[in-house]
Amino acid sequence: MSRTAIAPRRRKSVVLTLMMCLFLVYTLVPIVWLFINATKTQDARLNSFGLWFSGKFSLWQNIHDTFAYADGQFGRWLLNTLLYVVIGAGCGTLLATLAGYGLARFDFPGKRVFFPMLLGAVAIPATALAVPTFLMFSKLGMTNTPWAVIIPSLINPFGLYLVWYFADDALPAEVLAAARIDGAGEFRIFRSIALRLLMPGLVPVLLFSFVTAWNNYFLPLIMLSDTKWFPITVGLNNWSMQNQQAVTASGHPIDNIILTGSLLSIIPTIVVFLVLQRYWEAGLVSGSVKE
Repeated sequence: MSRTAIAPRRRKSVVLTLMMCLFLVYTLVPIVWLFINATKTQDARLNSFGLWFSGKFSLWQNIHDTFAYADGQFGRWLLNTLLYVVIGAGCGTLLATLAGYGLARFDFPGKRVFFPMLLGAVAIPATALAVPTFLMFSKLGMTNTPWAVIIPSLINPFGLYLVWYFADDALPAEVLAAARIDGAGEFRIFRSIALRLLMPGLVPVLLFSFVTAWNNYFLPLIMLSDTKWFPITVGLNNWSMQNQQAVTASGHPIDNIILTGSLLSIIPTIVVFLVLQRYWEAGLVSGSVKE
């Protein structure tokens, strides 16, 4: 290969590397700022540079104050968020798996209609459906209950699309047909064969559902009015508004508690992604390659 052909590739590689470095800095700087400021006292945070440590290391004290503030509201919000994630994301992934498997490996009248409907559901932003969903749940008398957050989370059009697309390639029709000839029922085929073959593709779906449920803000904001059912996102926003009112009225600000709570709220997402990194990377790669 000539030097003239290699030079443009190197220049392109350098440009892409610089762009990725800028993106990395843009992503990490807010997290670093959040961690550093969560280790400071209130006075040190106000009188020091935001991207450097200053004063006494107060992270553990701030964590204690965060969980103790307002009779342990943060711990309650954390448990609420875990409830919404486990039931909403978990059951939503299960439903998407069952539906995607059925659409990929069974023929039935009207099947072709599902694909454009599914694409339309993926294209509609969730915020556009929040108000109609609120009105519907209000008629049913289910607002201000956990079900108002959990039930909408069970519907995952994007996850269904991913499972359907992945199942088309990952489930050989011959293997399923051989299992039926051997006398296996449909549920046993799904549990013993299909589910194992689909597992690499289900991890990305589960992660997307987890992140969506963990960061869910607008739907709980309009559905819930009782603070005891708030998730972390809405609860921290509620504390932020209280803090603004306290600053305006020359009261006691709670900046450190809000910053520490924000730091604690992102740790589970980071841990889940790091633990499942090799699984979701393998799922994305296998789902993007066709024979």
